[in-house]
Amino acid sequence: MKRTLGVCYYPEHWPQNLWKEDAKRMAEAGLSWVRIGEFAWSKMEPSPGELKFEWLDEIIEILGAAGLSVVLGTPTATPPRWMLEKHPDMLAIDKEGRPRKFGSRRHYCFSHEGYREECIRIVTLMAERYGKNPHVGAWQTDNEYACHDTTHSYSDSARSAFKNWLRVRYPGSGNDGDISTLNEAWGNVFWSMEYESFDEIDLPNLTVTQPNPSHVLDFRRFSSDQVVSFNSLQTEIIRSYSDAPITHNFMGKTTEFDHFEVGDDLDIASWDSYPLGFLEDRVVAPDEFKQSFARQGDPDFQAFHHDLYRSVGKGRWWVMEQQPGPVNWAPYNPSPLPGMIRLWSWEAFAHGAEAVCYFRWRQAPFAQEQMHAGLLRPDSVDAPAIAEATQVAKEIADAPSVEDCISEVALLFDYQSDWMWQTLPQGRGLEYFNLLYDNYRALRKLGLSIDIISPKEDFSEYKLVVAPGLLHMNDDLKKRLSERAGPTVVGPRSGSSTMHLGVDRPLGPNLPNIDVSTTRIETLRPDMPILIEGGGSVQGWSETLETSADPFRIMSNGELAAVSSGNLIYLGGWFDDEALIKAFSEICLKAGIELVVMPEGLRRRETSKEMFWFNYGTNNVEIEGRSYPPQSVTRDLIKA
Repeated sequence: MKRTLGVCYYPEHWPQNLWKEDAKRMAEAGLSWVRIGEFAWSKMEPSPGELKFEWLDEIIEILGAAGLSVVLGTPTATPPRWMLEKHPDMLAIDKEGRPRKFGSRRHYCFSHEGYREECIRIVTLMAERYGKNPHVGAWQTDNEYACHDTTHSYSDSARSAFKNWLRVRYPGSGNDGDISTLNEAWGNVFWSMEYESFDEIDLPNLTVTQPNPSHVLDFRRFSSDQVVSFNSLQTEIIRSYSDAPITHNFMGKTTEFDHFEVGDDLDIASWDSYPLGFLEDRVVAPDEFKQSFARQGDPDFQAFHHDLYRSVGKGRWWVMEQQPGPVNWAPYNPSPLPGMIRLWSWEAFAHGAEAVCYFRWRQAPFAQEQMHAGLLRPDSVDAPAIAEATQVAKEIADAPSVEDCISEVALLFDYQSDWMWQTLPQGRGLEYFNLLYDNYRALRKLGLSIDIISPKEDFSEYKLVVAPGLLHMNDDLKKRLSERAGPTVVGPRSGSSTMHLGVDRPLGPNLPNIDVSTTRIETLRPDMPILIEGGGSVQGWSETLETSADPFRIMSNGELAAVSSGNLIYLGGWFDDEALIKAFSEICLKAGIELVVMPEGLRRRETSKEMFWFNYGTNNVEIEGRSYPPQSVTRDLIKA
């Protein structure tokens, strides 16, 4: 399969006399895909039952005639104003009890049955009309689930659906579930929180102090399931009319729902990559780091999500929206340095992307995103990014096809563990995502290529498996981790919780091949790290370990920071970057994994045919006798 480029286009924003010229210029730039339709419900149906698809027919035909393939989006992220008149209770309600009102987007509750029926109706109409259209090469469901904090709704619809979900999760001999089982699972004897029936259960918000963590965790699970089922409604309809692949565009550092489960209903995973916006808005790093990479992005953040969504898509994935210039939504919105559009595009291809699509074709002259750059300026003059996109198009025409990625290391990513950490963090800023990302970044700094996979996947053949922070591990996972031949790194906090977020006794990983338990946990202020002998420190989270296993790392206070037994290594604290790099260097040496320590800003990625080198820095970098210019991509063919 050839690597391809695309663009996001909003024909409803522009006069129809521009459409043919736009299509011509897209094709001349070397683009292959054009995503349309995902925000256009009011143009398709300006009033209830008044269907106007003729404009959509026309633009699809124009794009197809220019040799472009269409990604057709379902418009369910932007229900029109009349929908609210028809379903006044469809709005999501935030944690503080406030409605998420009309006037932007994603203003719906996943649990509202009336809105679900409306979505079924519009998706069916679109699938019937365009399912066999030769120019529609792919479909996208909705847009950016969870964006703007829209997964968790505290509406009456959500409350009713949550109660029914609990009845199924805690079944009894009758039709109403077993409330005593729920009371026991949640520990409701604490603070006299027992329920007599499921009808008494409310949503876990607006309580006097923190709500029961088991209640919160089940609500998070329920909310994720609502996203999964909402997506399935659409994919089932589309597949009944179309053979074209289906995707959804996920976001960066978004964990409110289980992406692996949504991915089970997709043919291709995709995500929206905004390196500069994410650096300012979502990356946790010192100000001096953000200043150094303000115009390039974090050297590891995009790669992390490329590797994650390759797994979500079971090997097939795209970048559906690639930042082409300044965005409009971050705290600060600088322009990328020359060469970065090309670098970001090639980095995605190096991680196995089939397509990279730029957002957007022409900068909007109105509304919320008018300050968001596109490939064209609002007056249709070329913006800086289009030259780099055109260069990439020429380069991929002569490059190898999409290749298998080669990884000796697996990092296990578990959405349920993220919800557990968020529910009981025990310290400010202690987030599961950040723990995973710290491990990923350290591995990348050693020149390694990594697969990010679900704990449900087979990881037996990897030379190294890294599984930090898995609060609950079922017996099957514990068995598979313990029986691996290669080294396996777990902890901190791994295996310490029951599935209901209670304490698993004894506190610790409870893995069969390593004798270690935790006798005390403390969370540390940022200015109270505990040094580790040999370099680095424990920060944020620290456990006092009771064990007969071998010491692996000792802290300056004499306590164990990590222990090992056979193939298992347990980290009893949140290791900083230096400590992780030293630990992984020692572990990889024993595992026979080749390391190349990366200079600041330089990263590499291996595929079955090429080795890619990416210099995010602003200076020339030399390593192993070779020079890598700033903001550059270097591709080495690998001999068979």
